[in-house]
Amino acid sequence: MGTAGASGYAGMSEGACTEINRLADEYIDLHFTEHPLFASMLGVRGEHDGRLADYSAEAERRHRAGYLELAARAEAIPPEGLPAQVALTRQVVIQQAGAAVDRIDARLAEFVVSNGLHAPALLPMTSFPLITLPSEETARGHLERLATFSSYVDTIVERQRAGAAEGNLPPRLLVEAGIAYVDRYLAGVQTDPLRIRPRVEVAGYAEEQERLLAEVVRPAYRRYREFLAQELAPRGLPADRPGLCWLPEGERRYAGLIRAHTTTARSARELHDTGLILIEKLTGEYAEIGRRVFGTADLGEIFHRLRTDPELRWRDGDELLDAARAAIARTETVAPLWFRSVPPQRCEVRAVPETEADGGTIAYYMEPAVDGSRPGIYYANTDRARERSRHISEAVAFHEAVPGHHFQLSTAIGLTELPLLRRIADVNAYIEGWGLYAERLADEMGLYSGDIARLGMLAEDSMRAGRLVVDTGLHALGWSRQRAVDYLLENVPQSRVEIESEVDRYVAWPGQALSYMVGRLEIQRIRAEAERALGADFDIRDFHDVVLRNGHLPLPVLDSVVTEWAGGGAAG
Repeated sequence: MGTAGASGYAGMSEGACTEINRLADEYIDLHFTEHPLFASMLGVRGEHDGRLADYSAEAERRHRAGYLELAARAEAIPPEGLPAQVALTRQVVIQQAGAAVDRIDARLAEFVVSNGLHAPALLPMTSFPLITLPSEETARGHLERLATFSSYVDTIVERQRAGAAEGNLPPRLLVEAGIAYVDRYLAGVQTDPLRIRPRVEVAGYAEEQERLLAEVVRPAYRRYREFLAQELAPRGLPADRPGLCWLPEGERRYAGLIRAHTTTARSARELHDTGLILIEKLTGEYAEIGRRVFGTADLGEIFHRLRTDPELRWRDGDELLDAARAAIARTETVAPLWFRSVPPQRCEVRAVPETEADGGTIAYYMEPAVDGSRPGIYYANTDRARERSRHISEAVAFHEAVPGHHFQLSTAIGLTELPLLRRIADVNAYIEGWGLYAERLADEMGLYSGDIARLGMLAEDSMRAGRLVVDTGLHALGWSRQRAVDYLLENVPQSRVEIESEVDRYVAWPGQALSYMVGRLEIQRIRAEAERALGADFDIRDFHDVVLRNGHLPLPVLDSVVTEWAGGGAAG
């Protein structure tokens, strides 16, 4: 009787494992259907290569229903008796499907118009340069994409026009930024970021690409610009009401984005208050280093010196990029003392593309392609380099590249024994939490070149704590843009140009900015618990291995994995 029962249970468990892995694959298929450019950027070849996303309301309803079904099927499988990694995959499927629904319900496609990293109409300008065309088939797929640009842009216009009719409007300042973005694109015919050169010879390709760019793509963007200027700009929300809370059902939509980006159930008010407390705590660290560097513990004087000292500005963009490369190289020499394994492929450093640089974010990282066709790339913004802060350069490089996102995301891509979902899941709090953790870890590793660079580390901490205050202030508490800018100018020692671009990013991407500090605090808490549990047996290399070698995990799941490891039964 017992033997038969055990056999039956094993058979049931085996079937559940197969079903969960199937659900993970189905999630990826649905995600790539919703975001086909992401598939191509990752080097995942297939039917997605010739497609652009469908931003129609009907397509969004289909995607939403698909995610809900996947979550329900995963939740219906009991976790008891599952192998550890399969149980983790089940949890990731459930969380990612729920987060996808929250993002869809936020209706961001209807009013995000200004940022090339996530505005539907502008996204191809940052995505296409990261796509490789290794074969004639992929090259033909690129031409198919260009040929569909008219319907792609027209669908976005229709969607944003319908959203505006329901009061789902972007702030005017972001509409104007979107217009300027399109203008830069249209002016750069010779440097068009949508022009891709295949790695193989394809008869007639170059001529057809130029025809499509001239006859299909640029006219579509001219129509989009006209829509922005004539229809959205006159109706755009004023700068004193830029947040989601001023839009229909804004409070509910923002709560969903908090869940999606932080993988927690924390409220906007709780996050806001956490940020205020952290900002206050940082004053002591500034005072300690400020005394050594500037001979003063006065926060205002320290910030003034960091903002105005000409020695703390770049000569040009090349100097900025060279400093980033030097910080990365310094890290690579000591990394084996802190990590069991390091990615075999080095991180490239490039300037943020011109179309994205003006008003764009300070820096960002793009993970390598799954098929090895593109390395991991750290993009640093060299626009108006002489106005940008030198003191934050090392902290930003440690966050975006090594030991930050490059170690994290390249490691995950290489975990081929895991389902693809586990290697690329969009878990912002894990991804950005690790990046921010890496900035403080770099100090433990002795990587900062001096106290000026450590003040940059504190400045980055201030910015991430300030994000908790400002993002929630804008989208939940009704703050104006100017109030957000003024708060950061008072509490973050970065230049006005950097702070203004940061605030505009938060306005355009609600909730994303919360993920950094929420994730960092949780990773630090989890590490402290593991150190207490293991005592003298704690090894930082093993801890980092557990955190990085189980793929992208929601914070509660990461907590359970590390807790199990510290208790003697690591999932990895």
